[in-house]
Amino acid sequence: MIPPVSSATHAQPASQTAAAPQQAAASKPQPPPTDTVQISSTAAQALKEAIENPTQTAREAASGDNQAKRLLAREAADKAL
Repeated sequence: MIPPVSSATHAQPASQTAAAPQQAAASKPQPPPTDTVQISSTAAQALKEAIENPTQTAREAASGDNQAKRLLAREAADKAL
C-alpha cells in the first residue's frame, strides 16, 4: 500500500522564475571548458598503427617490419574464414 502524501510543494508562478534566467543571460557568456589529454609515446605509436592504412602496412611489411608482417598475416587469415 502506498502511504499518503503528507506535504506538497507548489510551483512558483512563471513571473518569478523568468527573472533568474534573464539575469544569467545578461552576464558575459563563459566559453565551454576544454580538456587536454597527453598520451605516452607508446600509446601514440599504438594509435598510429591502429589508424594506418593497408598500403602503409604493406610497405612496412615489405621493408622488414615484423609487426606489419604479423598484421598482414592476421588479416589474410581473417579473410580466409
